[in-house]
Amino acid sequence: MEVQDIAVWVAIALAGLALAFLAFGRRGTGAEAGRLTGRLDQLAAQQAAAQNALSERLQAQERALAAKLDERLNSLQDRVGQTLQSNAEQAGQTLTELRERLAVIDAAQKNIAELSSQVVDLQNVLSNKQARGAFGEVQLQDIVQSSLPAQTYVFQAQLGTKRVDCLLTLPNPPGAICIDAKFPLEAYRALREAKDEIAMAQARRDFTSAIRLHIRAIAEKYIVPGETADSALMFLPSEAVYAELHASFPNLVDEAGKARVWIVSPTTLMATLTTIRAVLKDVRMREQAHLIQKKVGELALDVNRLGDRVDKLQRHFNQVVDDVRQVAISSDKIAQKTAAIKDVEVGPTDGNITQIPEQPALARLN
Repeated sequence: MEVQDIAVWVAIALAGLALAFLAFGRRGTGAEAGRLTGRLDQLAAQQAAAQNALSERLQAQERALAAKLDERLNSLQDRVGQTLQSNAEQAGQTLTELRERLAVIDAAQKNIAELSSQVVDLQNVLSNKQARGAFGEVQLQDIVQSSLPAQTYVFQAQLGTKRVDCLLTLPNPPGAICIDAKFPLEAYRALREAKDEIAMAQARRDFTSAIRLHIRAIAEKYIVPGETADSALMFLPSEAVYAELHASFPNLVDEAGKARVWIVSPTTLMATLTTIRAVLKDVRMREQAHLIQKKVGELALDVNRLGDRVDKLQRHFNQVVDDVRQVAISSDKIAQKTAAIKDVEVGPTDGNITQIPEQPALARLN
């Protein structure tokens, strides 16, 4: 029960006793009033004792509650400190990662800015016909130099009174092949930027005229009977232009084929040059085959001479063996005669020479 409830009940009891005392004082005797007074004193003492016990218990509960509050506050403080430290570490790590990412973004922005400037420079180059032609020639040179040996091509080669971007010096057949770079960028841009059917039709006519003009010029200038092969290559430095030509203008591709002018892009030119390199390798192998056959014939003569000399050496060796055998026979005879001489008996030396009888060993030596 709560302290307030106990106090209320005690107050109600005291009030009731007081009322009863007053009522009884009016009607009762003095002895009964004394008993009531004693009872009231007893109740007052009990109330004081209960209040003291209640106060002590409340103080104990207050102390326990304060201890628990302190413990919980300390625990909460520790958790809050740990949480703040963890949050600070995470925030520091996040800031570090953020700085790294910002550095990467800054580097990317610099690269994008440089790329944008390069794109602008490229657009400026492509907007000028002469610069665009130089761009196509440089790209052509890079592809040819990376695909063929140096002795198989000539850049800006003189062909009669004309000059070709690249001349492939190939053996017959097929002979020298001319490669000329063309870049009809304005006609292609007009084709891609056409907004209506009328503009599209006009752009298609302009693109067709530009490509047909290039095909005719290459066929007339760079296919020279007796000096070049019966075909030439038109190099388009843009894969997009090449794809558009083959996808939307197959008639121009057919016209180029009939004029013996083969249209190539950077990718198809590289494949074509790779095939040419294989053909050159095969030609060199055939040329080397004649040399190999000549050397094999000379090697056969050397082998025959070596056989003759081995035969002569064999005859000399057989002669030496026979001579060694004869020497061995002579050596045996000498050894036998020496042994026979050792077996001869010599008589006493008295001044008279006695006749030495003929011995069988001496007889064998004669």
